[in-house]
Amino acid sequence: MGERLFRMGFRDEAAGYFHKAVKLNPDFNDAKENFYRVANWLVERWHFIMLNDTKRNTIYNAAIQKAVRSGSKSVLDIGAGTGILSMFARKAGAHSVYACELSKTMYELACDVVAANKMEEGIKLLHMKSLDIKIPKHIPERVSLVVTETVDAGLFGEGIVESLIHAWEHLLLQPKTKGENGNCEKYGKVIPASAVIFGMAVECAEIRRHHRVGVKDVAGICLPTNVKFQSPAYSSVDGEETIEPYTTEKMSRVPGGYLALTECFEIMTVDFNNLQELKSLATNKPDKIGIPVTKEGILDAIVVWFVLHLDDEHSLSTSPSEETCWEQAVYPVHDLADYWIKPGDQVMMEVSCQDCYLRIQSINVFHSEHEMEVGKSFTRNKDLLSFGNEAELCSALANLQTSKPDVVEQTCVLESTEIALLNNIPYHEGFKMAMKKVLSSLTLEKLGQAMDTQCQNNEMSCESGPSNADRSIPEPLYVLDVSEGFSVLPVIAGTLGQVKPYSSVEKDQHRVTLDLICEANHFPKDTLEFWLRHVEDESAVLQRPKSDKLWSIIILDVIEPSGLIQQEIMEKAAISRCLLQSGGKIFPQYVLMFGLLVESQTLMEENAVQGAERTLGFNIAPFINQFQVPIRVFLDLSSLPCIPLSKPVELLRLDLMTPYLNTSNREVKVRICKSGQVTAIPFWYHMYLDDEIRLDTSSEASHWKQAAVVLDNPIQVEMGDELVLNIQHHKSNVSITVKQ
Repeated sequence: MGERLFRMGFRDEAAGYFHKAVKLNPDFNDAKENFYRVANWLVERWHFIMLNDTKRNTIYNAAIQKAVRSGSKSVLDIGAGTGILSMFARKAGAHSVYACELSKTMYELACDVVAANKMEEGIKLLHMKSLDIKIPKHIPERVSLVVTETVDAGLFGEGIVESLIHAWEHLLLQPKTKGENGNCEKYGKVIPASAVIFGMAVECAEIRRHHRVGVKDVAGICLPTNVKFQSPAYSSVDGEETIEPYTTEKMSRVPGGYLALTECFEIMTVDFNNLQELKSLATNKPDKIGIPVTKEGILDAIVVWFVLHLDDEHSLSTSPSEETCWEQAVYPVHDLADYWIKPGDQVMMEVSCQDCYLRIQSINVFHSEHEMEVGKSFTRNKDLLSFGNEAELCSALANLQTSKPDVVEQTCVLESTEIALLNNIPYHEGFKMAMKKVLSSLTLEKLGQAMDTQCQNNEMSCESGPSNADRSIPEPLYVLDVSEGFSVLPVIAGTLGQVKPYSSVEKDQHRVTLDLICEANHFPKDTLEFWLRHVEDESAVLQRPKSDKLWSIIILDVIEPSGLIQQEIMEKAAISRCLLQSGGKIFPQYVLMFGLLVESQTLMEENAVQGAERTLGFNIAPFINQFQVPIRVFLDLSSLPCIPLSKPVELLRLDLMTPYLNTSNREVKVRICKSGQVTAIPFWYHMYLDDEIRLDTSSEASHWKQAAVVLDNPIQVEMGDELVLNIQHHKSNVSITVKQ
């Protein structure tokens, strides 16, 4: 029931069912696994990180206290979450506090938190959007203070502009005009009062490999110039759906680090207490900005953060140099002829706030050798209009000169993990070698059989002319790729002899792209089959290629990009084995799971609220921690702040070709090599395509991230101790516990 509801989009209801199932039967693994996956959607992990950020809590509390004590006694908390800002206001002396929260799960959580802190009489919780609040139906009259933290890494992405325009028009008292004195209770104000947005151009290999296809050749397959790969973060305002035009990164922890190529520069300021300014944000024409380059390097992205001024005294910065709960917004750079920039160049961009998102578009570079008396200083607007037009004209002329007639141009939007996969050369080379081995041995076998048949035919018939064996077209070997998302492995398979490859990509633009890649590599038309066109539904993707034929190779996606084992992978492997011809193989043939013991304060803080001290004495932890999950996903072990307390050990072997070798329960002894507190067990995989060729999901080139089991209670260990880990494998679910 819960799973069906989740697929249909009723995440709150689904979580309720899974949560009940886990409470009724704590050993029910399927319900546990499903609850963990849903819990990540319901109570996003940033809630824990934010509540653990004592500095942020203290500053918000101080600003709210100051406002309430200076007369703002009626308060509306927009996007209340756990209700912590409402409780700050109530404790400061506000006589009426209203709090609205759209998520059913968070609303119910806030009700429990407010009741546990004995404040239910002073705080009225509303399960609704602030845009739907009506006076006097939901709140009796206009309030004097709105508090909110409905801001994301790009400031505007959670709809703060729209909700504050509505609040000023319908829910807040009129603002105090300059020079006016009088009781604050008669006037409206907003916390935060204003924000300043900053940016910086950076070189960052990790961002580059996830947002720009940097290879022209993938294991011998040429990627044609008429295919343009883009990540979702590179989206047009004219697109049919509004997509977040940025991705987010904790830049202080980005693997491999980053290099600032410009000084930090101001992008825009916004006054949340000025209705006219908020209204004009969405209608303003894009602002043209030019920034001087200060360091030589590759232009990969514009990184953005902001300073939130809660009032004239209290502010919070989300800068990468600050240790806060915040990530930064990242705008990857695409479509430049040359990404190499140096001092004397200028990075140009257009900045706007359309669709209530901060958009940074038309990122371009003026190289100093082409510059016509362009000032090296920070320039804006009108000064740059002529240069902008000239750049567009040059670009248009360049396109006219280089474009070929009748070339089909195809834009292919790939997820950032799919782009990183396309850039992952060892992955494709490994698959090519492993497939070549299997297909060569099967071809030799087939040739041997054909020779035998021919000899028999020759013995039976002495007639002149070609034999039946000569006349027949050799039957191809069938390869099926059921990778999730975009994959060029079937095209690589098609280069390895008499092979008929089948791809299970779903999206039309991905199919067109693969067709264009085949064309560019001079494959005969229709070499590649799109398997989902031939099967009734996706669940039947594992079936015979033809009624009397079996697959030579089936490629399965065993590990999710998040670092977890794919759901139902062992069931897929069981079906696949029945569909293989003699000598055929499943890739990978087996997988080894590795892990190590670490001490990591970061993982603990991202997983659970660490007591009432972090939330300034308010009792929130026991309620929100019901939604903690024992596994953290999408981790980068190379940059995770942690202290290794043991060497890596093999935890589990998953055999896809010979499943009888798999065990559902095993114990592993781990020797402690450094004293400390074990707080987590990060894990990753070695995927063996055969006994010699393996792919490591923790390697630098990997498109996979890693995951970690976070312990409920840290374990104190001394060097030389031995801990016993219990690893349980049920279907595709793996649980790791420390045996005490």
